[in-house]
Amino acid sequence: MPSRFVRRLLPGLGLLALGLTLAACSGQTAGGSAQNLLNAAVSTRGLEVTREQQYGPDTRNVLDVYAPPNAQNAPVVLFVHGGSWQGGDKDGHKFVGESLARAGYVTGVMNYRLAPQNRYPAYIQDTAAALRWMRDNAAKFGGNPDNLFVSGHSAGAFNAVEAVVNERWLREAGVPIRAVRGVIGIAGPYSYDFRQFQSRVAFPEGGTPDEIMPDRHVRPDAPPHLLLVAENDTTVHPQNALNMEVALKRAGVPVTRTVLPRLNHITVVGALARRLTFLGGTRQQVIEFIEKNRLR
Repeated sequence: MPSRFVRRLLPGLGLLALGLTLAACSGQTAGGSAQNLLNAAVSTRGLEVTREQQYGPDTRNVLDVYAPPNAQNAPVVLFVHGGSWQGGDKDGHKFVGESLARAGYVTGVMNYRLAPQNRYPAYIQDTAAALRWMRDNAAKFGGNPDNLFVSGHSAGAFNAVEAVVNERWLREAGVPIRAVRGVIGIAGPYSYDFRQFQSRVAFPEGGTPDEIMPDRHVRPDAPPHLLLVAENDTTVHPQNALNMEVALKRAGVPVTRTVLPRLNHITVVGALARRLTFLGGTRQQVIEFIEKNRLR
């Protein structure tokens, strides 16, 4: 029998889950409303939350850190939001920071420069720079600077994967490649012809998929990857994760591709929230991957 508190909470969570489901079909307004409702229901009480940390010179080069109380040598996770590289922000993903911090991880939730004013590779360079900041400052929050993980949703998953599998970006940012223990891509567009979609404004004019897509850039010493796919995703085609998996395996990189039933492009990230784990297995998959690959 659910507790009285849970019984009071269930109707609101049901409406929130419905809102997240409808958001995939109703556009950014519905998605933003559901996201705001979710964040309003999230309490960070007891966590160490440090906001608006500047990791680079642009006004969008800021991140928030969510740390467990009295953390010691904890894994460090950087989360990158989605939004077709043209929208979204860290403030809409408070629920991710709270959820992963409650799991015991020092978690950074970042903003990055947006298209069309800033095209590839600006947002990849921002991801690598934010990861450098998290590594440099990990110890202040009780994190281990050599126990780094990078995750992202949708466009943010592209950023997370590209920033790590392409040897250029970590090297340019000054992040030792061995410091990154794993990458978690959630519903990411890793392998598609952007020239056929509105998102082409996020990429250089005249650019080609062979020059830009992460599945063309895999280095053989990349860390393990977890690629999460929403079964009912109608925004990012599952072939993206299939192609990325093939490229990683071809390079000898450990990879797990998991299709999560019933979830769509929005609910797959919503299910990272502790109060929405009934939607699907996103949070469990992420935690299990980090626990398997973290330094001990």
